[in-house]
Amino acid sequence: MDPPPLPEGEESGPGSKMTLKRYLVKALHRLQKGPGYTYRELLVWYCNNTNTHGPKRIISEGPKKKSVWFLLTLLFTSLVVWQWGILVNSYFSYNVTASLAIGFKSMTFPAVTICSASPFKHSKVKNRLKDLDNLLQEALERLLPSSPPNETVALRANASRRLNMELWRQIPMVVIAERQGADPLVTDILEAGSGGLPTLSPATSAEVPKNKLAIKLCSQNGTRCEYRNFTSAVQAVTEWYVLQSTSVLSQMSMKEKIDAGYGRKDMILACLYGARPCNVKNFTQLYHPDHGNCYIFNWGMEQTPLISSNPGAEFGLKLILDINQTDYLPFLTWAGGARLMLHDQKSFPFLKDEGIFAMAGTETSIGVMVDELRRIEYPYNDCTVNGSDIGVKNLYENYLPLQRELVACGNCTMEEAKRSAAKSHLRTTYSIQACLRSCFQKQMVDTCRCGHSAFPLPEGAEYCNNNKDPDWAYCYSSLRGSLTHRQFCIESCKETCNNTQYKMTISMADWPSEASEDWIFRILSYERDKSETITLNRSGIIKL
Repeated sequence: MDPPPLPEGEESGPGSKMTLKRYLVKALHRLQKGPGYTYRELLVWYCNNTNTHGPKRIISEGPKKKSVWFLLTLLFTSLVVWQWGILVNSYFSYNVTASLAIGFKSMTFPAVTICSASPFKHSKVKNRLKDLDNLLQEALERLLPSSPPNETVALRANASRRLNMELWRQIPMVVIAERQGADPLVTDILEAGSGGLPTLSPATSAEVPKNKLAIKLCSQNGTRCEYRNFTSAVQAVTEWYVLQSTSVLSQMSMKEKIDAGYGRKDMILACLYGARPCNVKNFTQLYHPDHGNCYIFNWGMEQTPLISSNPGAEFGLKLILDINQTDYLPFLTWAGGARLMLHDQKSFPFLKDEGIFAMAGTETSIGVMVDELRRIEYPYNDCTVNGSDIGVKNLYENYLPLQRELVACGNCTMEEAKRSAAKSHLRTTYSIQACLRSCFQKQMVDTCRCGHSAFPLPEGAEYCNNNKDPDWAYCYSSLRGSLTHRQFCIESCKETCNNTQYKMTISMADWPSEASEDWIFRILSYERDKSETITLNRSGIIKL
């Protein structure tokens, strides 16, 4: 009798589906029933059939040799396990090897940012700062009277009628007089009564000053106040003016800020790169919150970066600048000179952190040594490639196109300008400085409900000013001194995996010399102003 035919699609060969199914079923039954041998029998079978010497001799030798071979086997097995543990631990620790190479090669010339030490020309913003200047001049006269008291009483009475006391009361300066056995006496400088002001004590290392100048910062309609003390009146006056001017200048539009700064044609008198002349068109203009109009050479935003093939001063960048110190802001700019910085292409220049000053009336020569640091990414290093894996939004990414949109569109809102700027390809790269400042600004907006004008704004925020945000100075001061907020930003931000550091060697000499200054100033004055008389002087000229 013939066997029944197989269904269509099934076969009885060794490679058929039915054969594989039977094999899997038998393997499952074997696992469920067990191997059929005891563990002792399996161990003996392994010792008899293994190629290693120890286990085989443990079961076949006499008692003494069996003990010796057991100990040796146990010892070397432990060594093998220990070495494997070291190997596995070494693998998961992600160790790296540092490779250092020193030499000369063709490389991209760094971006060079130059700014004036003064963010604005005093002649352009003096009307906006007039009330502040009057208040500070009056306060200085009361602190440091330059004429007999009888002669200044009438002058002060007349001057007080022209003072903007509402502006003063928002952030007043006071004198704190320490009294033994009693609470300190706090006296407002401009609202002191007939008793006058306590005399300021000099700050010495041996004695704490009894009378100190301080800034009074209040919130909640003056119900909660703190005093920021200073060891010198210079520090107190500087901090007071910075806080007050921040509120005033934050109300200027971007176009007004740029127009009030130093223009590129006024500042850059001569330019030479290698053997070729350059001009103001080779510089990208950037409004910097700390230094006003800055000009960046070889930034790489809109032009291909320049390549440097030969070392030496003759193949670098040479500039002659006019910083015009006579138009500096007297209470906001305390150093005279140019601020400059070397950095990577497309990176934002943080001049307060990494910039240097070039002194007026000198030729400053800067030698550069470049350190290129390349780190392996996670898990070998806790670094970031472009900041996309960090929870802090980089507010500096669209800084340049946003400025241009704000200038071009005129009356458009900040949100409209940001939407247009987001479409631009002119983006700055991530850096830890950008991350830390973006983090601080985000905390400032969340805590104080407004942003500081020294940093870009996040979505939907506005800059602080005394009229809309009377508590902002108190909140900003508390936030800036908070270790908790600072630590949060430090832990949130990461270093970049690829980093370039420029180590500078600086030397200076008087320029121009006394023998050549006449003809040099005459030529530069004619080239800039078409004037036959000398309009430049040593206090405003810098050669780099």
